[in-house]
Order: sequence, then C-alpha cells, then structure tokens
Amino acid sequence: MEKELNKILSSFQGKSNELIPALQQIQEELGYLPGDAMLYAAEFLNVPESTVFGVASFYAQFRFTPVGKNMIMVCKGTACHVKGAEKVLDEISRQVGIEDGETSADMQYTLESVACIGCCALAPCITINSEVHGRLNAKSIEKIFKRKKAEEKTNE
Repeated sequence: MEKELNKILSSFQGKSNELIPALQQIQEELGYLPGDAMLYAAEFLNVPESTVFGVASFYAQFRFTPVGKNMIMVCKGTACHVKGAEKVLDEISRQVGIEDGETSADMQYTLESVACIGCCALAPCITINSEVHGRLNAKSIEKIFKRKKAEEKTNE
C-alpha cells in the first residue's frame, strides 16, 4: 500500500494545509480511507494522527469502509421527498437486496440516501455512480436495475 500512497500523495508538498485534499485524493483512488492510509497521510503531512482521524470523521464525504462498484445515492431533498423518495428508496432496496447505508456482500452495490443531489426538476431522482436518473417510480427503477444486472452478466 505504501507504494500506492506515495503515488497518490506525489502531487502534494507535505504541508498540513493539504490534509483535506490529500484525504479526498486517497479516497478517490482507493474508494475509502483505510486506517493505514490515514496514518501514512498523517506522517506525510506532519500532522498528528488524531487530527487526520478528527477531520476525516467530521466530514460526511469521507468513508472508512469500502463501497460497492455501483454507488447508488437516493435524493431525499424536499422536492424528491414530496414526490416519493421513500418509495424510490424502498424499491431500490428491494431490487439490490440491501438497506440504506449498506453495501452488498458481492461488493456490487452501495445504497445511500443523501440530502440533495441538485436535480430538483427531475424529482424523485437518484445517481448511480455519476449517472443521474430522474422522474422515478417503481417500474422505472425495476427497468434500471434489470438493465444494470444484464450489463453485469455481460461483463463477467
């Protein structure tokens, strides 16, 4: 892991004010923030380990466990809430077999509700990785996941 972390951190100068961007870069490359990587970042940036863990645990953007290949974010903002976000979340949960905040055992899916994804005109909406899906209902969700599962089988 040290070699990979050296590569990730090579664009930084090793200054304490680079903590958040360094953690973001580590997470982008590894998918989450393993404990060893945070310890390595603390040493590289010359900041106390407690500072690194404090910052990483303060911001909701940072993850401490691996996420699935397909990150599903369900918008629960006002517009989406009013137009049925809870039903959307329930149907996705049924389709992929996990609850909000969980990752499937096969590491294919992580399901997470979020405050807003900024697509209110498409309410209710979700993102799967960086792809936005809007104006959803149970039938459209079923189609999305049938297509997704067919793609997975093709890629096996």
